[in-house]
Amino acid sequence: MVVLALVTLGPLLYLFVTSLTPLDLTRPRSFRFVGLDNYRDLLADGRFWNSVQVQARLSAATVTAQLGLGLGLALLLNRPLPLRELIRTAFIVPLVLPPIIVAIVWKILFTPLLTPLNLLTMPLGLAQPPWLTDPDLALWTIVVADIWEWTPFTTLILLAALQMLPAEPLEAARVDGASAWQLFLRIVLPLLRPALVVAGLFRLIDSFKAFPLVFVMTGGGPGVATEPTNYYAYTQAFGHTVIGYSSAMIVFMLAVVTALSVVALRLPGLQPDVE
Repeated sequence: MVVLALVTLGPLLYLFVTSLTPLDLTRPRSFRFVGLDNYRDLLADGRFWNSVQVQARLSAATVTAQLGLGLGLALLLNRPLPLRELIRTAFIVPLVLPPIIVAIVWKILFTPLLTPLNLLTMPLGLAQPPWLTDPDLALWTIVVADIWEWTPFTTLILLAALQMLPAEPLEAARVDGASAWQLFLRIVLPLLRPALVVAGLFRLIDSFKAFPLVFVMTGGGPGVATEPTNYYAYTQAFGHTVIGYSSAMIVFMLAVVTALSVVALRLPGLQPDVE
């Protein structure tokens, strides 16, 4: 407990205290209390609010897709399939790769002059669009990479939940003549609801930490089209040395994630309710 407090509560307390100062690494004596000045500056910072919007779009797209694909794949893998264990093992590969390696691989795939996709498109006379430099496409490249990396996580959680479902309600419904779609909507989905919420909550929290993908693939560009809040805080802290202002952004992010987590955990229906 002492070690846990030192490595979590200590930095968290320092982060909060720093957010109340104008600390600048180029001015060591700038560590002084200024109250909520940094937070007032955030409210007037258009680039900060753009980063919040980028983060919201990134989180909404990735979490929704990962839950949908994860549920579909879990239902598929829960059926008797040839080489099912081998397929399940292969699903773990994206999870065990270092995030920086995943980012490099996807950057190569989305770089027009390097991507192996040219082998498919060039014979058709099609050119690769500027995936990473088009403001309308760049964010979606990060979304695709994040979905590929973390969909196996939601798949494994939901697959484990499927395998623990009680057999009696399913057997009773089949005896009563329920169709496969009715079984899914009326029994399987309500029983999976707690697992879906847990998986969604984990991925929602982690979606705020998609730093390696942004750093390697786009660097927040073009312009600020792919600059989420954590990357903006990074550039302010280590590019412009304004640690106090950057700390205020991180505290804001922490408050948002905490609020979203509390709301998710209070959603109705976390306890299974089979009609």
